[in-house]
Amino acid sequence: MPETGEFQRSSSTALQRAFAQAVALHQRGQLAAAEKIYEDMLRQQPNNFDALHLLGLISAQTGRSERGVDLIRRAIRLNGNVADAHSNLGNALRALRRFDEALASFDRAVAIKQNLAPALYNRAITLADLGRHEEALASYDRVIALVPDHADAHRNRGTALRKLERPEEALASLDKAIALKPNDAGAHNDRGNVLNDLKRFDDALASYDQAPGIAGACYNRGNVLIELDRLEEAIASYDRAITLRPDYAEAYNNRGSALFRLRHHEAALASIDKSIQHKGDDAAAHANRGKVLSTLARYHEALAAYDKAVALKPDQADIEGYRLHAKSHMCDWADLDAECDRLIESIRNRNATTPPFLFCSVPSSTADQLLCATRWTAKNHPPSASQRWRGERYHHDRIRVGYFSSDFCNHATSLLMAGMFECHDRSKFETVAISWSPNDPSEMRRRLEASFDRFVEVRDINDDEVADLIRRSEIDILVDLKGFTGGSRTRVLGRRPAPIQVNYLGYPGTLGAPFIDYIIADRTVIPDHHREFYSEKVVALPNSYQANDDKRVIADRLFTRGDVGLAPTGFVFCCFNNNYKITPDMFDRWMRILGRVEGSMLWLLEANAESAANLRKEAVARGVAAERLVFAPRMSLPDHLARHRLAGLFLDSTPYNAHTTASDALWAGLPVLTILGDTFASRVAASLLHAIGLPELIAESPEAYERMAVDLATHPEKLAALKTRMAANRLTAPLFDTKRFTRHVEAAYTAMHERHQAGIAPDHIVVPA
Repeated sequence: MPETGEFQRSSSTALQRAFAQAVALHQRGQLAAAEKIYEDMLRQQPNNFDALHLLGLISAQTGRSERGVDLIRRAIRLNGNVADAHSNLGNALRALRRFDEALASFDRAVAIKQNLAPALYNRAITLADLGRHEEALASYDRVIALVPDHADAHRNRGTALRKLERPEEALASLDKAIALKPNDAGAHNDRGNVLNDLKRFDDALASYDQAPGIAGACYNRGNVLIELDRLEEAIASYDRAITLRPDYAEAYNNRGSALFRLRHHEAALASIDKSIQHKGDDAAAHANRGKVLSTLARYHEALAAYDKAVALKPDQADIEGYRLHAKSHMCDWADLDAECDRLIESIRNRNATTPPFLFCSVPSSTADQLLCATRWTAKNHPPSASQRWRGERYHHDRIRVGYFSSDFCNHATSLLMAGMFECHDRSKFETVAISWSPNDPSEMRRRLEASFDRFVEVRDINDDEVADLIRRSEIDILVDLKGFTGGSRTRVLGRRPAPIQVNYLGYPGTLGAPFIDYIIADRTVIPDHHREFYSEKVVALPNSYQANDDKRVIADRLFTRGDVGLAPTGFVFCCFNNNYKITPDMFDRWMRILGRVEGSMLWLLEANAESAANLRKEAVARGVAAERLVFAPRMSLPDHLARHRLAGLFLDSTPYNAHTTASDALWAGLPVLTILGDTFASRVAASLLHAIGLPELIAESPEAYERMAVDLATHPEKLAALKTRMAANRLTAPLFDTKRFTRHVEAAYTAMHERHQAGIAPDHIVVPA
């Protein structure tokens, strides 16, 4: 409705009648007809204040804000004492996002007429636009004092209080707004946002359900469902948001994130690409695209996506680790040292978070890795307010141990642990697999299902339901075999479903989580003086921390050098670690070793085409012919173990050692040479070598490592003696004595359980040999 202020009466009766007709049309919303009359008046009286003012108002109302500003300012130059003119000018300026000018206009309107509620209300909105929420709150309060039933003022007051991190007051204000205007979908949406902040997720969903016709409410509802791990429902909410707003880029992006968590990687990529199609400058979408492409092993494209994200938003410390890992998979070492240093600095000094698993391959300290893990857990997996176990004591005839993993399939973790699961003493321990693994038709899957007292599949239920299931099952000791590796469900552990929770094997380091009580290790991977860098209490097994299956089959097939692409003669060094574990420093050492052992070659895992090409290029840059690097494709485990016979020495990487790959080599009879590092991941091979009785293969320095490699390659009698000892130790050494190892683990479980039953807090445990 137009506000004319002090109408300047025309001397012409006809103009007065025309003006009255225009105002009536204006008030009925017939803007085009009213505009024509105002324009006719101005042709006769160019300085008619009311015609200028109201023609400017119509211009602003019909989206022509620049023209509206010009016309209203002309009117104000004629008469600057009309509060409504200043208020309408403020609205036109605000539509142009000229917030400072708009605020000045509203201030002038209020100075002229202190109780002008519309100006006070729009002034508050403009202050909120400027981020001045305390002042906005005061202005809303003045509006409400004048108009107590101003529903929109109560609603926006609630929004200001939310911005000021006063959620309980915000909720009260929004409740008042809804009481005044029950069908205000926007207020229900805003209420849902506050409830989401308060972690009252079910209440938030109920509020969003009251605003189903608003795309933003459907989007926010999806975000809450993500928090609740109800991913399929979240996707349905994002789909509804997109139906209401087809160009809703953020909904496409978060929909892609939900699909990614469900491991629907191609569909996730398509959704994120749709987001970028609608909003190409969204750095978060490009970063998410990089994560999906990395999972699809499309590392070159992933790196381009991360680079685009950084170009759009340069200060993104939280994606440095993802970007660095994609480069490492390709063995793209351009500026790698500087980028590793920057990532460490970001974690130490910029509160950055990066996935701790990616950080394992970065040359860093145990203190850095603890900080990385602690910060990651606090941000992404904080302890739930709803703890399932609340101090009860269970009284079972047998200690009930739950193994929690998505790797109960043909996976490295199960290849190591299958024998241990089978060797558990069923008179003392009841074992339960809690699995969200692929149900592959492999022999390993059948073997695993038969090795547990119970095999519980939780793939299709959310984290809350999994936690409830574990609590109902009265698991005494819950052993997490995932840690921070792909597909982990750390949030379940944050709900504390079991009285004793243990970190073992899947992740080589601390989880930095207050809800994990113990980490199973030995005194090689975690020396006593390193305990301070682990949030868990350390359980030190004797001899070896790593389970190994003594039933692994080595194929009878006798590979020839020609079968695998090796030259007919020459010493064969090998490293079947993932290529991302290879650092420039490590590669320098290997190339120096090749240079000192004439005719030798290095046999590496063929991870992807980019890494093979880059490693050959790096070899040539170091004066080594590209053909001296030979790449091994992946094959079945029995065949892979059999081809080890063609190699002379396994050269371990650091700071991320061979783990399962070192165990494979030793089981196949191939000596492994390693360097003892500082972090858990850089000490695993040393643990295995101690456990098989070959500590002399643990180098104390890079220089000793190179010297020892050359010495063994050029003195075949020394290498033969090592292999003879390995063959003698293979079935008697602690490393491959699965029954003895299982008894050590059971002793650890018993010690944990006894402490708990006696009401004694977790503490470090040393299991005797």
